Amino acid sequence: MDEITPELLLRAYAAGIFPMAESAEAGELRWVEPRFRGVLPLDGFHCPRSLRKRVRRGPFTVTADRAFAEVMRGCAAPRPGRESTWINEEIHRLYNALHALGRAHSIECWEGDELAGGLYGVSLGAAFFGESMFSRARDASKVALVHLVARLRAGGYALLDAQFLTDHLARFGAIELPRRQYKRLLAAALERDATFPLEPDPASEAALAEIVGEEVAAAR
Repeated sequence: MDEITPELLLRAYAAGIFPMAESAEAGELRWVEPRFRGVLPLDGFHCPRSLRKRVRRGPFTVTADRAFAEVMRGCAAPRPGRESTWINEEIHRLYNALHALGRAHSIECWEGDELAGGLYGVSLGAAFFGESMFSRARDASKVALVHLVARLRAGGYALLDAQFLTDHLARFGAIELPRRQYKRLLAAALERDATFPLEPDPASEAALAEIVGEEVAAAR
């Protein structure tokens, strides 16, 4: 495979394709275009009752783009049941470059000065492509996902791409779409503009309150 640049990577996302490595030690990437695509509908996001209560209590300080590289390292770290990862050094290089261009963002959950969990993904037009998430404390990645959805709603996004449907994501309302249907949604999202809110604003706070059902404790 020829060298992948950030610009080529964005063109691939616009075509419904993304890269993965076979393992953290792999030297090359492969392009992936799933026959069926996992999508998390922003207007159909389901937040389980126990998680709504946890978000309302505000157990974490939640930020955006405060520690992008550290979030990626957390996502790539071995964990119980998964000793290997698809995030190799080339993935780190490319997505940190996208972050520097303002095309990749992270959500972080903190316990004091310690990163408890988070997620990251790519932003293009009004589409957000979720890449990976991790937790070092209970529910940290789930809380990050709730905050991500709130910010995407507030920022005018139309599509949250989850790549693959998993049982975990299905709990939040994720669905699976055939490639052709997914590409129609992607094309429509790419024709629109959206803004990823880096700081809490009235719109994202209102979206968060709508998701969890009532006023949220200060978590920043």
